[in-house]
Amino acid sequence: LGWKFYDADDYHPPENRKKMAEGIPLNDEDRIPWLCALHDILRREDASRQDAVLACSALKKMYRRVLISGASATESNQPEQPGENPALKILFVHLDGPKDIIAGRLGKRRGHFMPPELLKSQFDTLEPPSAPENFITVSLEKSLPEIVLEIESTILQG
Repeated sequence: LGWKFYDADDYHPPENRKKMAEGIPLNDEDRIPWLCALHDILRREDASRQDAVLACSALKKMYRRVLISGASATESNQPEQPGENPALKILFVHLDGPKDIIAGRLGKRRGHFMPPELLKSQFDTLEPPSAPENFITVSLEKSLPEIVLEIESTILQG
């Protein structure tokens, strides 16, 4: 697609990395500043009319709202006022699959600060996207080329 790619894990502060490396799940207080920083990256790309892909474990609906609207999403559920930065238009891709497939992939990952033991906490935290969120769900049981094609097709269809 020629879009910029960002891996959200690259933007975790050292405290978050240390906590995860020690097998301690992140909480909302750990994640919100990180998500706000990611929102700022997406806002910057949007302002320069650059499309981007962000790989991010936005596990909760509130986390996805922060990616769309920034810190204001944590303060209120009120719609934005005229003159404020408009919410970003984001398509969330929910990669869905059985725990054993995901655990197998995590087990093959090398040099990452999040140990596979934290997978359970991620499943416990997960709030799958639902209407009216702008999302698609793609099965991880498909091959990588099938997954990419399904995402690309959705994007190209608008």
